[in-house]
Amino acid sequence: MSLLRRSLLLPTMLVVAGLLGAAASGEQNNLPTRRTPAVDATSTSARVIVKYRNNASVLSTGRATAQSSSVSAHAGPQLASTMGGRLGVALSDGRPLSANSQVLMASGMSSQVLADKLATDTDVEWAVVDGRRFALGTYTPNDPLYADSQSSATPVAGQWYLRAPTTSIKSAIDVETAWATTQGDSSVVVAVLDTGIIKTHPDLASKLVSGYDFVSDTSVANDGDARDSDPSDPGDWITTAENASGTFKDCGAGDSSWHGTQTASLIGAATNNGVGMAGVAPNVMLMPVRVLGKCGGYDSDIIAAMRWAGGLTGSGVTAPTTPAKVLNLSLGSSGTCSAAYQSAVTDLTAAGVVVVAAAGNDGLAVGTPANCSGVIAVAGLRHSGTKVGFSDLGTAVTISAPAGNCVNSSGTCVYPIITATNTGTTSPTTSTYSDGTNYSVGTSFSAPLVSGTAALMLSASSSLTPGQVTTLLKSSATAFPGAETGVSACHAPTSTAQTSECYCTTSTCGAGMLNTGAAVVAAKATAPTPVLTASANTLLVGESLSLDGSSSTAPSGRTVASYLWQITSGSASFSSSTTAASTTLLTTTTGTVTVKLTVTDSSGYSASTSQSFTVAAGKPTASFTASTATPSVGATVTLDGSASKATSGASLTGYLWEITSGTSLASFSGSTTTASTTLSATAAGSVTVRLTVTDSNGYTNSTTQVLTVSASAANTTTSSNSDSGGGGGAFSALWALGLLILALMLGRRPVAQRR
Repeated sequence: MSLLRRSLLLPTMLVVAGLLGAAASGEQNNLPTRRTPAVDATSTSARVIVKYRNNASVLSTGRATAQSSSVSAHAGPQLASTMGGRLGVALSDGRPLSANSQVLMASGMSSQVLADKLATDTDVEWAVVDGRRFALGTYTPNDPLYADSQSSATPVAGQWYLRAPTTSIKSAIDVETAWATTQGDSSVVVAVLDTGIIKTHPDLASKLVSGYDFVSDTSVANDGDARDSDPSDPGDWITTAENASGTFKDCGAGDSSWHGTQTASLIGAATNNGVGMAGVAPNVMLMPVRVLGKCGGYDSDIIAAMRWAGGLTGSGVTAPTTPAKVLNLSLGSSGTCSAAYQSAVTDLTAAGVVVVAAAGNDGLAVGTPANCSGVIAVAGLRHSGTKVGFSDLGTAVTISAPAGNCVNSSGTCVYPIITATNTGTTSPTTSTYSDGTNYSVGTSFSAPLVSGTAALMLSASSSLTPGQVTTLLKSSATAFPGAETGVSACHAPTSTAQTSECYCTTSTCGAGMLNTGAAVVAAKATAPTPVLTASANTLLVGESLSLDGSSSTAPSGRTVASYLWQITSGSASFSSSTTAASTTLLTTTTGTVTVKLTVTDSSGYSASTSQSFTVAAGKPTASFTASTATPSVGATVTLDGSASKATSGASLTGYLWEITSGTSLASFSGSTTTASTTLSATAAGSVTVRLTVTDSNGYTNSTTQVLTVSASAANTTTSSNSDSGGGGGAFSALWALGLLILALMLGRRPVAQRR
């Protein structure tokens, strides 16, 4: 069998050889951003929304009080005083929300503790924490290389291609608008078919799922073996001697490219982590698939890898646990699409896999596999929106995206594409980033921008087909800027390369300039909106949890047609139907359980949402000791709750001391929200003290003790001279009485007779 032509890398780049200086740490962005509402279990300022039952007695009492005090009975309930008396808690009124709901506030406890207390009242239908929500503002990451105005070597423009376009930088793709909708979903996997990856790079280490090395020729592989499960990049350098003769003759001598690491970082580098660069789709996962080694790779290896990564059978390798939804192919060579490539692409797109490929860097017609039917072929643009000279072009191009360009003929490159890379010239050494001196440009770096965009679109609308992704990318693209003075129009490719800048048309550079923000917004508009509500966020082992998706909606003119409930992580099971609008989750072990709800509408579009729940071993144990259970009036009692404890995996986060009966007989003289406190007895009688502890899962438990306060003996008699108080005074009176009786007895003693 003849050896298939090796497909070569597509970058036009200077190999990174220099170490990028230490990046200054970026300041945390203070703009309003999407945040997860959080409830602080240790807070001592509680806010709760409470809804009273329609027939609640407190409502009728409250309305009568309002009428008698000339307050409008239609203003909504203001029942803090009434509810506080019923619960033994000092409450204050917040705003009413309706005729039978309002906000209640308290101090000295968390919102969850107050909600739990209110929920026990028979007049309360429900009580929920009044959580904080935040505006969905523009998201700007704190990655040091993202922002404008960098040092000249960085380059100055930073990651110009990701930001919103300006009058001077027209081809920027506007990821921040997309991030307002989604930063990606971890269930979406993008396979990067390339030279492999440096797994330890700080912007990639947390972003990888298991991949594979499909390079079957040991000399090309350069890692000591052929196919194996390790897709790490060992380096693809070629020495001058190797280039002169032998297997790698005329391949071109050069240092290792770290090409797969570069392309992967553009798709999904860890973002807003204060390190390095930002990726287009920060929260999607990356599957490194090694198909290229020294002097490229074989078509057979590439095609086998394409099929494997997309979950198709026949590669001879066990299928990945989570197949990729997007394939990025920053590789290729000249020629027409072969039947082998076309068959693979056809099967993959039929299976719902989006295939993205770089157009090529020769200034000629689009190469293969980018020119296969069903592939999204990506040409390269300059910062100004014109075609960069090296980019291939023609009717096979689907869309264009930034490829990087230097503008100047000397000095640092002004508009390169910043990527993650390595300083090693042969084997990997130190992780770094390309910059204005050791720069990266090429359609190899245009394609990942489109692959990342496709991943965001699928995160926003999981049921999009490859054809629908392509259609939305094209319809949302920004129009090319048109003619420029001194710049000629691009023309149909010929055998002569067009290596000069030219202004694009839709017949030469595709539908327009990639607009990631518009594409993701368009994708989101096609999808239904899944809404998952749960009866609680935390629960105990063995408890069940009610899950409801009935509030999910479909776009106008459509309806929600089906529901699917799935457990994506953790140990639990469903005890009712997983295809109904609601279901019940039964927990089996401690930990975190993540549930995903997928809704599909009447037009076949689907979307998913996930929620995680904490499963605790049990409630905390509340326990306290009192320095005395029988204090006298005026005495103080030390109460110590430090023996209270949480269950395994949790910790105590809050204490609350309360007097539940005998409130007029004693009061706290110390803090009521610490592990210990002091109580002062003021009158005789029985006083009941309660300690409530809260753990890090939000669970609470309480215990009580009854203290018997006795009247002080000092109230009977007093003595200012006795250290023993009133008792000493009584003793002195008895002593005087005894002396008097003795004297009288002696006075009556008979006198002896004289003789």
